[in-house]
Amino acid sequence: MIFNYKRVSTTEQNTERQLLGVDCDREFVETASGKDTNRIQLQALLGVIREGDLINIHELSRLARNTQDLLNIVNEIVEKGASIKFLKENLSFDGVKKDDAFQKLMLTMLGAISTFERDLLLERQREGIALAKKKGKYKGRPSRFSSEKIEEIRKLFRERNNKAELAKELNISRGYLYQVVK
Repeated sequence: MIFNYKRVSTTEQNTERQLLGVDCDREFVETASGKDTNRIQLQALLGVIREGDLINIHELSRLARNTQDLLNIVNEIVEKGASIKFLKENLSFDGVKKDDAFQKLMLTMLGAISTFERDLLLERQREGIALAKKKGKYKGRPSRFSSEKIEEIRKLFRERNNKAELAKELNISRGYLYQVVK
């Protein structure tokens, strides 16, 4: 089978430019950060591929933004006997080419560039936030709860022993629960 995997990081983005005119039997589309491999559609794709399958990906950064993750995912696909093709970089890997030194070098170098690009973006973001905080213009992301709801949450927080259960009831993480009650 031929699979296409498309990914964007945010809901403001779309996958329209990815894999234009590339036919497939099944498509996996995801809106999630590429910072790690904990992505529903990626894991589903990795779970269904079999020997002889082909996976098309528009470019390396759509699969992973971390060199180690990129190398691990490609290796997992190849070890299953499937092939993976990155169209923009014109790189492909399969069981026959898995030991191709040039292909490995290109994958590692391009993956490192992608990781570097992500790290620079995050560094600029942190610098911008720090500067805005210093000027008193950055207050962080607004709470998703009204002030009345926050008071109600604080009351529940004081009354309950099991904070994880409370967070689950509120459909938020434990970390965010602690931020809300601060």
